[in-house]
Amino acid sequence: MNKREVDVAVIGAGTAGMVAYRQVSRVTDRVVLIEGNQYGTTCARVGCMPSKLLIAAADRAHEMAHAELFGVAPGGVSIDGRRVMERVRNERDRFVEPVVRSMQSLPEAHRLMGHARFLDAHRLVVGDHTEVTAERIVIATGSRPAIPGQLKGAKDRLVVNDNLFDWEDLPDSVAVFGPGVIGLELGQALSRLGVRVRVFGRGGSLGSIQDGRIRDYALATFRSEFPLEPGAEVSEVRRTDDGVEIAYSVDGRQARETFDYLLAATGRRPNVDQLDIQNAGIDLDDRGMPVFDPYTLRCGESHIFVAGDVDNDRPLLHEAADEGRIAGDNAASWPEVKAGLRKTPLSVVFTDPQIARVGLTLDQVSDACKGCFAVGEVSFENQGRSRVIGRNRGLLRVYGEHGSGRFMGAEMFGPAAEHIAHLLAWSIEQRMNVAEMLAMPFYHPVIEEGVRTALKDLNGKLNMGPGAGEDCMECGPGT
Repeated sequence: MNKREVDVAVIGAGTAGMVAYRQVSRVTDRVVLIEGNQYGTTCARVGCMPSKLLIAAADRAHEMAHAELFGVAPGGVSIDGRRVMERVRNERDRFVEPVVRSMQSLPEAHRLMGHARFLDAHRLVVGDHTEVTAERIVIATGSRPAIPGQLKGAKDRLVVNDNLFDWEDLPDSVAVFGPGVIGLELGQALSRLGVRVRVFGRGGSLGSIQDGRIRDYALATFRSEFPLEPGAEVSEVRRTDDGVEIAYSVDGRQARETFDYLLAATGRRPNVDQLDIQNAGIDLDDRGMPVFDPYTLRCGESHIFVAGDVDNDRPLLHEAADEGRIAGDNAASWPEVKAGLRKTPLSVVFTDPQIARVGLTLDQVSDACKGCFAVGEVSFENQGRSRVIGRNRGLLRVYGEHGSGRFMGAEMFGPAAEHIAHLLAWSIEQRMNVAEMLAMPFYHPVIEEGVRTALKDLNGKLNMGPGAGEDCMECGPGT
């Protein structure tokens, strides 16, 4: 077995791992980047980009099918599933290619291919060919789909987003399990492309939505387009000659239905269970996950850091890049370790209408302010530009603190949420209060005018000025 000694070993060559490697390589040439399977990030290969390609095709089909609203006769919409999936695969490969080229351009001495396992706190074995001794280690091994045992009854007709994008044609029907971000995006897209879809969930959750009023509104909207059962009781999943038969009940009503495929969109699990992490000499929680500081990404007082989806904190590409930078900087400068800049939380779900969350959730605002906050809202049903373009479904809720008037967070289900979310996140990042946000320019007619309406509603409900927060003194200044 070959033996290597390095200053820093980075396990995982996804977004977080590549950024961590770049940060470390600025300081030392004694670094190795270890990849266990294949180059190409989750985003480019099986996540953000291929899913948006499928959604783009679905949106075009939906727009054509509903052109009658504008007096434009669609003349019938024909969907060629093979061409849809061919474009998805081709464009997906175009996004993956530069990532692979970038990895292959690294010095050969800096790259190792093979599954890594901890022998002890400083030693890793990679595949069956190399033992690496590292002074510091960054774990950036990402995540993989989590599949409940019951769904495995679908056998060869069970798919996850990792292999759905390799389809050569669209099937006639798909049962989607999990109405989270992936399930909603792919379920709606497949439905709009002519696939018979039913989405199953447990516990009533929907996407990433935390605000109950928005969740109820979104549920009604999605149900008007395709069957969605966020609280279904599934008693059986089995492979039959005709596909996958699912027995389920909703509100006591029993049903059986057969689909060509079952898509498991039931969450993702961090890739730590095959690292022999118990040998790393760090504290683990009751799930076997490393205990780490979210600002330094350091595991306890050790020389080991985590970054990206593997820490299961904010599993988003821009967060993975930020975490890779923080972990890489600290691994390079260890034992000097500094807290890194964590930006305002921002998430977007590319359904139609879109879902977005910015800053603190409603429950987090309530906890932070001990109830001393107000909520403003706007419906997009009668918002001018939204009606003009026929996308007048949605609700925006914004949260502000009594006394200071500080803008704290928002949730939205509506048109152009991906753009509005950025404006709101930037406002939080700049620590703006609601009055300052209202003093910003708003053009007419644009969807962003709905933001102004929601902020005006919030501003009118906030108790401001000297003495305004006397009943909320437990919040403390600037909470």
